[in-house]
Amino acid sequence: MSKVGIIANPFASMDIRRLVAHATTMGSYQKIGILRRVILALDWAGVGEILIMPDRDHLGNRALADIGQHKLKCRASILKIPVTNEAEDSAKASQLMREQGVDCIVTMGGDGTNRVVARACGQVPLMPISTGTNNTFPFMVEGTTAGLAAGIIARGLVSPERCTARTKKLNIYKNGRVADIALIDAVVLDQQFIGARAIWDISPVREVFATQCHPSYVGMASIGGSFHPISAADDQGLYLRIGKDNLKVSAAIAPGVIREVGIEEYRVLSLDERVGVSVSRLAIIALDGEREIEIRPQDKVEVELRRDGPRVVKIKETLEEAAQNGFFISSQAS
Repeated sequence: MSKVGIIANPFASMDIRRLVAHATTMGSYQKIGILRRVILALDWAGVGEILIMPDRDHLGNRALADIGQHKLKCRASILKIPVTNEAEDSAKASQLMREQGVDCIVTMGGDGTNRVVARACGQVPLMPISTGTNNTFPFMVEGTTAGLAAGIIARGLVSPERCTARTKKLNIYKNGRVADIALIDAVVLDQQFIGARAIWDISPVREVFATQCHPSYVGMASIGGSFHPISAADDQGLYLRIGKDNLKVSAAIAPGVIREVGIEEYRVLSLDERVGVSVSRLAIIALDGEREIEIRPQDKVEVELRRDGPRVVKIKETLEEAAQNGFFISSQAS
């Protein structure tokens, strides 16, 4: 029986960038609407079971209540795990879904949400829906479309080689061990305290490592994209040292915030390449837009570009192949 997990982050699009920048807030009602449409599409696609992460706002319960359990052909339930209102809720849900044999996980959040899920999802493909602030990794896609694509992948109705893609990631090594990962960017900040996790100010930024970058992005990955775009498909990344303005670019570092940035040094990163990070005092590494790792001068820190990130559903290819296979044809003309 095919299974799909859903991880909807209630905190996505709720960080401090609503106060210090001009980021949009997506409230619970909007998330419930997207979640409801995902569930209905999964049910129509013939998925046997849907597992939903519990959360403080009861998004899954409210979406199922709106639909009415009796209207679903599939079995839909909320995972039985404690809610801590921390990012680890998403990691625990991802791990449990993988252990229970889900065939695809639908995520609702931004880059940070998907980073946490990716740490525990293993080989399970992700169908990421953008509901966060930094939304380079997830897609701006209608919930119905996302649900259909996830359902088709879960049921094995199309080729996973053609209809999913292995993404890049950054491994952050601290004293010889992987301390965490980033899917889009890792940023070294000249700051001593994590404080508010979100980044909105360019002044403390010293180094940027990016798996992909483009001028259309919002966040630190937009900086490199302003002069050297790198796509998700390219087998390379980009390193930047911020400081002396050997090169000046303008980039959208936060929603509604466009700043001029001085680039002291930059170079293209190759797959499997490791680059050392050294600091003269306590500093912070932000991962996918959120401050996460404290580093000290005595720490040995390296950042490595890899092509072993999570598999992601290719929506267009999935739906096109399903159509070619007759999935959407309800009857044949006589």
